[in-house]
Amino acid sequence: MPESASANIGVVGLAVMGSNLARNLASREGNTVAVFNRSPERTRTLVEEHPEAGFIAAESYDEFVASLAKPRTAIIMVQAGKGTDAVISELASRFEPGDIIVDGGNALFTDTIRREREVRETGINFVGAGISGGEEGALNGPSIMPGGSDESWITLGPILKSIAAVAEGEPCVTHVGHDGAGHFVKMIHNGIEYADMQLIAEAYDLIRRGTGKSPAEIAEVFAEWNRGELESYLIEITAEVLKQVDASTGEPLVDVILDEAGSKGTGVWTVQTALALGTPVSNIAEAVFARGLSSHPEQRAAAKGLAGPDEAERIPADQVDAFIEDVRLALYASKIVAYSQGFDAIRAGAAEYDWNIDLGAISKIWRGGCIIRAQFLNRIADAYDENPNLDLLLSAPYFAEAFTRAQAAWRRVVVRSVEAGIPAPAFSSSLAYYDGLRADRLPAALVQGQRDFFGAHTYKRIDKEGVFHTLWSGDHTEIETTPSSH
Repeated sequence: MPESASANIGVVGLAVMGSNLARNLASREGNTVAVFNRSPERTRTLVEEHPEAGFIAAESYDEFVASLAKPRTAIIMVQAGKGTDAVISELASRFEPGDIIVDGGNALFTDTIRREREVRETGINFVGAGISGGEEGALNGPSIMPGGSDESWITLGPILKSIAAVAEGEPCVTHVGHDGAGHFVKMIHNGIEYADMQLIAEAYDLIRRGTGKSPAEIAEVFAEWNRGELESYLIEITAEVLKQVDASTGEPLVDVILDEAGSKGTGVWTVQTALALGTPVSNIAEAVFARGLSSHPEQRAAAKGLAGPDEAERIPADQVDAFIEDVRLALYASKIVAYSQGFDAIRAGAAEYDWNIDLGAISKIWRGGCIIRAQFLNRIADAYDENPNLDLLLSAPYFAEAFTRAQAAWRRVVVRSVEAGIPAPAFSSSLAYYDGLRADRLPAALVQGQRDFFGAHTYKRIDKEGVFHTLWSGDHTEIETTPSSH
């Protein structure tokens, strides 16, 4: 039986993420942590293995709630969906107004909006908090993206700051916004992560197939890149993966891993949400689609007989270094596009759901602890510090200069991928997006004409105000009209 009301924070759900988060909390001065798991054996094991943590263990919800000092604060670390709803229901039936329930899982933000609204009616605070960094981050310091009420942040803020990663002397946590804002931003973070991983994979594929270098040799390339402007966690671990040798075959591990990439859904959520918001995230979408294509071996087998270009000759030895530098620049330029599109989606979501999200603060809390942590994020933070209302991240002076340096190489790499038949969808879509933004005039004018022809959807003109429709089935005269609702 736990000591009564002595823990300032509790954790429900003690799988690896929950256990590591509880250990992180317990290691910070000022925190006493209550722990509870549906299966008591897991709770006992955690307490026995980590006596230094001073956990207060509970074997029932009543014991767990009794161990928490007011305002009671509990972080749920269980599988998203019905499991989360069940735990919320158990806690809400025992908590009192002013207490705080935190969902630290990867919940869909619209579910968090619903849960927050339902729980708020009881006077209890509900906080959806995105937590990034995986198992290591949960233990040693993650990036944390909490939503919820201002009232909940008063109690929760100091606790989360005590366990968050630290970058540039600042804890990687901020109050993102109300209700589902935290899980929304975490979703976009994961979407950017999809894009970043796909771009790195395309860079690897281009170098390997273009130069014939081995995975171990390419690992050295990535390790070198990690000492420059591409420095990041994902570049770092890519070098580690590529130099790993399979113990049973002696082959590079990357060559014995089945080339079918899995997905847990947050990338798909990002693309679906961006579509609903009318905000292009083409880089992220191509990364999601690339995983989908990889996971259809039957279709890939059926495509074996389809025509393609003659096998391209490898890059001549005296041009290899220049080609690898081109790929590096193309990767950097495409990465800028991925982040710019992600921040556009955050801004669009904030406008749609009435969240006051500080984009500069988001870039700062992603500098440490999370999967997409990178030196690059300092430049994003600088851009938003200089202009908090920046309409387009990639137009900021630092990034505009980067495109000036990179765009010729970027084009050469995309051309090479097309000529050699090497798929590089994220590189290609990033460049197309960049050129679309640059265009003085887009073929959308023709699309509007087509829409007006078959559906009377109307159009606007460049030379005068108003909304117009051409009588296509009549005498083709133009009339001024009201916009179509179709």
